[in-house]
Amino acid sequence: MAFAPVLHAEWLKIRTLRSLPGALLALFAVTTAFSALAGTDGSSDPEFDPLFTALSGVLPGQIAAISFGATAVSSEYHGGALRLTFAAVPRRGRWFAAKMTAIAVPALLVGLVTACTANLVARAGLGSAAGEVTTGEQVRGVLGCGIYLMLMALFAAGLTAVLRSGVATLSLLIPFILVVSFVIGDAAGTVADFLPDKAGQIALHQTYDGTLGPWSGLAVTALWTAAALLGGAWSVRRRDA
Repeated sequence: MAFAPVLHAEWLKIRTLRSLPGALLALFAVTTAFSALAGTDGSSDPEFDPLFTALSGVLPGQIAAISFGATAVSSEYHGGALRLTFAAVPRRGRWFAAKMTAIAVPALLVGLVTACTANLVARAGLGSAAGEVTTGEQVRGVLGCGIYLMLMALFAAGLTAVLRSGVATLSLLIPFILVVSFVIGDAAGTVADFLPDKAGQIALHQTYDGTLGPWSGLAVTALWTAAALLGGAWSVRRRDA
């Protein structure tokens, strides 16, 4: 089977499995709501970063992106669905590429729309502080935010293919991002800049210090994602359905 019909089939799965559009809707709603709240709480702190404040809703919102990637893959391991998939698409590498594409495209598009909306609603609350962020910085922040959310969704998808369990993936990633990453960040200094979430989030900041910049930080996150996807591809090709 050619790649296009395989991709179409995977897109139908994404669209019709109710929890997946729900996760994308949650990504938009949570990120926008938290950014709007952050925008109403302006600060006179010298280290106040208006761009990060406007996009800060992505910190809780990324949980929905991770859930989207993990659930999209874990659904294949329920009820023997993966055996039927491989019967229809014997070339497992082609199927895996189609599945990851079907995850990446909506995650990126929703991420970009979410980042743009969050930035707009937060700026309305920031008042004069919003004027400190240039148009170029806003564009970079919105693009970086969309790419970051897509990479985190793919990171979760690849890890789920390795672990063969969405619950295991979420049990590992969510505590890591919400707790462990902050603890390591406080204790490890610049080493924490190379963690998958910390590196990518540099793109959300107007100003940044340290080893990485916005695009190099996203590149580090992309390397983590690539490693997870390679592991997932190996698992799909070598292990029984």
